[in-house]
Amino acid sequence: MLSTYFTVKREGSDQQIIQKSRFIGHVKRVESEDAALEFIQEIKKKYSDATHNCSAYLIGEHDHIQKANDDGEPTGTAGVPILEVLKKQNLKDTAVVVTRYFGGIKLGAGGLIRAYSSTTSKAVQTTGIVKRQLTQGYSVTVDYTMLGRLENEIRHSEYILSTIHYSEKAELIIYVKKAATESFMEWMINLTNDQAIIKQTDLRYFEIDV
Repeated sequence: MLSTYFTVKREGSDQQIIQKSRFIGHVKRVESEDAALEFIQEIKKKYSDATHNCSAYLIGEHDHIQKANDDGEPTGTAGVPILEVLKKQNLKDTAVVVTRYFGGIKLGAGGLIRAYSSTTSKAVQTTGIVKRQLTQGYSVTVDYTMLGRLENEIRHSEYILSTIHYSEKAELIIYVKKAATESFMEWMINLTNDQAIIKQTDLRYFEIDV
């Protein structure tokens, strides 16, 4: 699993008019090729009266799935420019469809490339980008006499306090960046005078707006 990567927020769109042609960019986070294809078909159905619905997507930790489709535009003027925007912005697990309603003025190859690229960039910016940070979960169980100070220290640290479970003792669920697990353990042992029960739990991505 990647320690960090960038992707888009769930879904969004934006549009612009270029030389009387209307370009609408649709963006969605997808985690499988099936999800990407489903999204593309959904947009094609919704905008079935459009002149073109060009698309591209990148999926996987190492972008092992990459597809681009010109949907009737001249080869290399639509799908690939869309894909290149995603690559330049280091986005993963992202699908884009750019719908075009032809306005009667031909743009030429260069004009089409710029139109599809800029529409993609505009739609991605409107949708928003997030940084996904891989973290290691920890369960820290302590006596209630320690809880107040411990909770306060964690909330003022770089670590993420997810939940607190209250039973015979207090159990805090904390998430730590993978690179910081050793320093977290040392910090927690010192903070609790080695009186806490500390166990690793799950791995989880947390999202930070970019």
